[in-house]
Amino acid sequence: MPSTIDRTGLRRLMDDGVQVVELLDEDEYRVEHLPGAVNIPLSRLGPDTTSELDPVDPVVVYCWDGL
Repeated sequence: MPSTIDRTGLRRLMDDGVQVVELLDEDEYRVEHLPGAVNIPLSRLGPDTTSELDPVDPVVVYCWDGL
């Protein structure tokens, strides 16, 4: 079930080995991204681009929408 977490919570999850996927376009990712995150632009999100993610480990998905 989706839920929202803050930066501290995300860092804690990352320390525990959670997979982080950023849905940023390539320009946004170059400007700023979370260390250790995998970038898959939202426009390319699909089974072929997520195949390298571990299906057993939890995944956190992040997208900055500018609001």
